[in-house]
Amino acid sequence: MNDRIESLAAEVADAERVVALTGAGVSTASGIPSFRGEGGIWEQFDQRDFHYRRFDADPAGFWRDRIDLRETFYGDGEIEPNAAHEALADLEGMGYLDAAVTQNVDGLHGVAGSETVIELHGTNREAECVECGRRIPAETAFERAEDGELPPRCEACGGVLKPAVVLFGESMPDEPTIRAHELAGQSDLFLAIGSSLQVQPAAGLPARAQRSGATLAIVNLEETPVSDRAEYDLREDVTAALPALVEAVE
Repeated sequence: MNDRIESLAAEVADAERVVALTGAGVSTASGIPSFRGEGGIWEQFDQRDFHYRRFDADPAGFWRDRIDLRETFYGDGEIEPNAAHEALADLEGMGYLDAAVTQNVDGLHGVAGSETVIELHGTNREAECVECGRRIPAETAFERAEDGELPPRCEACGGVLKPAVVLFGESMPDEPTIRAHELAGQSDLFLAIGSSLQVQPAAGLPARAQRSGATLAIVNLEETPVSDRAEYDLREDVTAALPALVEAVE
């Protein structure tokens, strides 16, 4: 791995604009289970219970199931950023990374210190009112739901609160999607990290970057649909590869 990391580090140092895309593989090392695949969340829960149609028709039932999902998602302890999150924050702090685009909803990039983060699928750390758009900490909404306020409602307008994530059947928000495509098109080095690159719109970002002339580097334990087109295809643990990249850049 060392020679490839050294070579990639030189690319990072020379690039004018570096953008990273992160997927579930960046968060699993923090104890967060993936949604898909063996042992994933959707082996334990029925996806239909978290469809927007269910939320719209039965918000109280949706919130009851969401409490169970949250307990499975986060477990018993506090979820903390891991070495991969910290390495990306370090790269940004050193001036080598312009933005992190993430498919993850756990908010760990921000906790690790990353400042420019595009959350394609929203965040589990907030709840939003479906009427006025006001957001509150997710912890507050869940505490109220657990105390029997089902569904929890907005204190400003009385509208129903919803986790600030994109539900099945719900349209992707335009702003982060557009921004992610802009960043990919402006990059001259695009890092796809811990993502299977099988879910849109994230799956299309590496191709968008390459069409604009960017070098593509993939860090993922398994092959992705675009691995054969990447200049760098590192089948490595992201919590080892990214700190090594930071060290090599320094």
